[in-house]
Amino acid sequence: MSAQRVVLASPRGFCAGVEKAIKALDWMTRIFDPPVFCYHEIVHNQVVVNHFRSLGVVFVDDVADVPRGAPLMLSAHGSPPHVIDAARSSGGAVVDAVCPLVTKVHHELKVRARKGYTVLYVGHEGHEEAVGTMAVAPDAVELIQSTQDIDRAAQRTGPFALLSQTTLSEDEWSDLREYALATIPDIWMPNRSDLCFATTNRQGALRVIASSADSVVVIGSANSSNTVALTDVARSVGSPRVLRVNGVEELPDDLEGVVAVTAGASAPESLVSEVLDFLSPREGVDTFEFTTEDEYFPPPPELREILRALCAVLDVGLGTARLSGFDGQADREFTAAQVLSPSSRSFPGAEGPVAVG
Repeated sequence: MSAQRVVLASPRGFCAGVEKAIKALDWMTRIFDPPVFCYHEIVHNQVVVNHFRSLGVVFVDDVADVPRGAPLMLSAHGSPPHVIDAARSSGGAVVDAVCPLVTKVHHELKVRARKGYTVLYVGHEGHEEAVGTMAVAPDAVELIQSTQDIDRAAQRTGPFALLSQTTLSEDEWSDLREYALATIPDIWMPNRSDLCFATTNRQGALRVIASSADSVVVIGSANSSNTVALTDVARSVGSPRVLRVNGVEELPDDLEGVVAVTAGASAPESLVSEVLDFLSPREGVDTFEFTTEDEYFPPPPELREILRALCAVLDVGLGTARLSGFDGQADREFTAAQVLSPSSRSFPGAEGPVAVG
């Protein structure tokens, strides 16, 4: 079997927040002896999660399961305040890998709640980002998943504010936003959309290429909200066949004609390469460039402090300054794709890993 042609969406795959989180957890596995603990999956992708499991990372859904004094990372989706407090009181090193765009929403919710607003939060019940965000001000927030939820929330005391989960589909957000504005005309909204720019860019690219494709392949995990949003986008433009796959092993062998391919923000590019090899299009692969992303999020501040302290100790012990300071340019150039490569187990700019027990 071979498809006629593949149209590959760009951008696709890892976003800046996922890059930051994967590289941060990689640093933790280099600095500390195993096990390193992580609250929830670092990102929603089984290839990434299994990679870190192989390095001794233990993923937990309750910080109470983390032994006192053990190193702990909090996932990119954002954690409830009480979880962060419990983690920091455990006596071990704690690094919060929350995406800065999620932090922005947490801040908006906190500020509006303090000012007496009822906050309508458009999100998916049970999703880790939604759970963490709503826990910032639980008494002031209403989860919105339908127009009926907006009608119910509007019965509460105003003023009102409207926020959203960062990984929603553009259609889902815009439909509920317009209904909220019609129902509560003076509802407050942030000047800049809460939707993640990377999520929006990936949806925009797919929206263009899916409309003229015979089938669409979306690479990513079922528990990845932005991946599911991509499948919704493909269906919304009338794509006759939409497949979400974890990897090449889940692809059927009857894909013909033009196949549009993209990947969720948590999906490694290696999975894309495997899918393209499997499809082996007779007329090759065309890449559709929707926009160029050059955003970079530096490591979490707690991790930078650990690295600075470690480098200072090594400088004294080795009588050298070769590891002193944090090299932001080196971190920018060292990608999450390299982290996941079997040959990557050395410090960027250094000769090998250093462990502190």
